[in-house]
Amino acid sequence: GEEVLSEDEEEPDMWEESYGGHSDSKPNGPTAVAMDFTFTGLDNVYGIPQHADTFSLKDTSTTDPYRLYNLDVFEYELWNPMALYASIPFMMGHSAKGSVGLFWLNAAEGFIDIKKDGQGLLGSVSSMFSAKTEKQVDTFWMFESGIMDMFIMMGPTPKDISRQYGSLTGNTPLPQEFAIAYHQCRWNYNDQEDVNMVEAKFDEHDIPMDVMWLDIEHTDGKKYFTWDSRKFPDSVAMIENLSSHGRKLVTIVDPHIKKDSGYWVHNDLSSKGLYVKNQDGGDYEGWCWPGASYYPDFLNAEARDYFAEQYKLSVYKGSTLDCYTWNDMNEPSVFNGPEVTMAKDKMHGEVEHRDMHNMYGMLYTMATHKGHLIRSENTLRPFVLTRSAYAGSQRYAAIWTGDNTAEWGHLEASIPMCLSLSIAGMGFCGADIGGFFGNPDGELFVRWYQAAAFQPFFRSHAHIDTKRREPWLYSAGEMALIRTAVRSRYALLPLWYTLFYEQEQDGTPPMRPLWYEFPEDEGSYAKEGSHMVGSSLLVAPVLTKGSTQVNVYFPGSTLWYDIWSHQKLDVSGSMNYAAPYEKIPVFQRGGTIIPRRERVRRSAALMHDDPITLVVAPDKEGKASGTLYLDDGKSFAYQQGAKLYMQFTWDNGKMESKMISPPGMSTPVWLERVLVLGSAPPPGQVATVSSPLLTSSAQASYDYTTQVLTVRRPGVKLDMEWTIRV
Repeated sequence: GEEVLSEDEEEPDMWEESYGGHSDSKPNGPTAVAMDFTFTGLDNVYGIPQHADTFSLKDTSTTDPYRLYNLDVFEYELWNPMALYASIPFMMGHSAKGSVGLFWLNAAEGFIDIKKDGQGLLGSVSSMFSAKTEKQVDTFWMFESGIMDMFIMMGPTPKDISRQYGSLTGNTPLPQEFAIAYHQCRWNYNDQEDVNMVEAKFDEHDIPMDVMWLDIEHTDGKKYFTWDSRKFPDSVAMIENLSSHGRKLVTIVDPHIKKDSGYWVHNDLSSKGLYVKNQDGGDYEGWCWPGASYYPDFLNAEARDYFAEQYKLSVYKGSTLDCYTWNDMNEPSVFNGPEVTMAKDKMHGEVEHRDMHNMYGMLYTMATHKGHLIRSENTLRPFVLTRSAYAGSQRYAAIWTGDNTAEWGHLEASIPMCLSLSIAGMGFCGADIGGFFGNPDGELFVRWYQAAAFQPFFRSHAHIDTKRREPWLYSAGEMALIRTAVRSRYALLPLWYTLFYEQEQDGTPPMRPLWYEFPEDEGSYAKEGSHMVGSSLLVAPVLTKGSTQVNVYFPGSTLWYDIWSHQKLDVSGSMNYAAPYEKIPVFQRGGTIIPRRERVRRSAALMHDDPITLVVAPDKEGKASGTLYLDDGKSFAYQQGAKLYMQFTWDNGKMESKMISPPGMSTPVWLERVLVLGSAPPPGQVATVSSPLLTSSAQASYDYTTQVLTVRRPGVKLDMEWTIRV
C-alpha cells in the first residue's frame, strides 16, 4: 500500500507555496479561522477600514470580499474592497432601533464577505413557509491565523459604541494645537532655501500655515535621523525660523534601515540582533528607498526602545523640539517582497510575521510616540503621522488616506474613507489635498481645499514628479479662494480643539456620519458625500467638476443656518443648495453654539490668546448650547487640571457660561462678540453682562436683513462664569 507519513515524519517543506517568484514555507501548514456574524434588524454596516469605497459597506456576493492586509498600494483604485495601508477589524451596524459594534482582535490577513439582501439563508428557507423574516446583514469573517478573540459592543447609540470601543483600544489623545491647523508638504522641498521661501510666501499672500514637511530627500542617502548637509547646512536655524513664527517642521522617518556599515542605526540594530529574521535565523533583507534594507523587529520592546532613543536631540542632530515625525512605508513596504510587503514566514522572535502583519505599522508608531515623550522629558504632546494602522493606532498617531490621485473621484472618496476610520477609532484622519499623484486643475484644487478644511487632518501633499502646487502658483482668483478656505479652518480652530478634547474623553470622533447625530433618521443611513463636524456643523462639499449646487440631505427635523450667509432654513430631507465657486454648503445645526476666532493670523500659536466669538444657532424653542475647551495648547498640564472646560447655554435672550469641570488655570482669552442667528429684534440696544467681578453693559445691535443679533465686546474673561441678558 501507499506509505503514510506520521505527524513527526512530515517533510520540512511539504506545505511550501511558490508564487510570482516568491515562496512561503508555511511551517504550520495552511491555516484559517473563521466565523459568521449576522446583524439583525438593519440594512447597513460600516467600518473595517481601510478601503477606498462607500461608507455603507457593499454587498460582496458578486465581488471579492473586503480584504484586511496592510499594503503599499501604488495609485489605488476607487470603489472596491481591495486592501490598503491600514486594517482595523471593527464593524458597526446601525438602525433606528440602535447600534451594535463588532471587533475581532486579529492582526493576520483577513477577508470579510457581506450579504445585504435583507434575509439570511435561514430567512430564505423559512420564508417559503411563513411571512418574510426581519431584515438582516450577514457577514463572514476569515483570518489566516489567530484565535477567536471577539468583542461585541451593545451600544445602544453610536456614541455609546465609540465609548465602548475606546475603552477597549484607547482614545485619540489631545494633540497640540498646531497639529489641527494647516500643513504644507510635498515630496520634496528641495533645500533649506526652498523651505524658507515657501514659508515666507505664505505670509506674503496672507495664507495661514502651521507646519512645513520634509520627505525622504532631506536625508543623507535615505538614512533616517540624518540630513543632507549640502541641501540643509543648518537645519536648526531653519527650524528656529519656523518656530519664531509659531510654526513647526515635520521630517519623515521610515522603518526600513539602509544596509550601510557607516550608519550607526544599522550597526546598532544588527549587533543587538533587533532585525526581523529569516527562517534560518539570519537578518531579513529587503529592498526599499535606500536600496538594500533591513527591518527592525518592532514586536520586540527592545527594538522599540532603541528607536525611541534615536529621537533624543543629542542623537537626532539637527532636530529641535519643534521637529515632529512622519512614519511612512510602515505596512511595511518591501519593494521586492510579495505584494510589495514582507513575506509572511519571516520571524519576530518566536512569532511568524503572518500572525502580526497588520500591527507592524502600529508597533513602529509606538516607538516614535515614546521617542517624542523621551526627548521632551514628558512635557510636550507628541505628533506622529502614520500611513499604516491597526486597532489602537489612534493612541500614537494621526493617519491619512495614502497615495491618492488628483481626480474628482478621489476627492469624493476622502469622505467615506475618513468616516470609516473615524468610527473605527482613528478620528485624526485626512487626505492629501489635491491628490498625491497627478496635477489638479484650479477648480479641483479649490474644491479640495474647501472640503479638507472641514476634515480633521488638513494637509496638502504631492508626488515628486508633479508640478509645484503652492496656492500662489494658481490664478489670483483661485489663490484667493484657497486663502478663504484655509482661513475658514483657522477661524474654527476653537471648535476643532474642543472636539479633539472631547474625543479623548469619550471616544466620539470630530468627523461623524449624519446618523451618528441623528440615529433615528433612516434616510441618512446610506447617504454619501456629506458629514458632520461634531454635533453642530453639517458639511456638504462640491464633489463633481463644474457643479455650482449640491443636493444636501438635512437629517432630523430641526433648523439649520448657512454659516456663510446666516440664512435660517426650516428644512428636512433633500434639497438642492447653491454652491458657487467661492464656497461649499456648510450649515450650523439649530440648538448649537460654536466658538470661533475671527482674528486669523499666520499660525495657530499666534492666535492662542485671541478673543472668542460665540455663534448661537437657536432651535425651534429658541434654545441652544455648546462647549469650549482651553489649555496651553501643547503640554500635558491639562491632565493635572490646568484647563478650562465650559458650557454655554442660550435660552430666549439669556446666555450663560458654566464650568463643566473646576477651572484650573487663568487665561487672557475674553469674549469679543456673541452672534445670535435667526433672532427677533431685541427689545433694546443694551445687553446686561454679569460675572463674579462686575456687572456691566454691552452694545446690542440687530441686522434686519440677515436677522442676526450681535452683542459686541461683552468683555468677560473665559476663566470665569458669567451671564448675558439681551
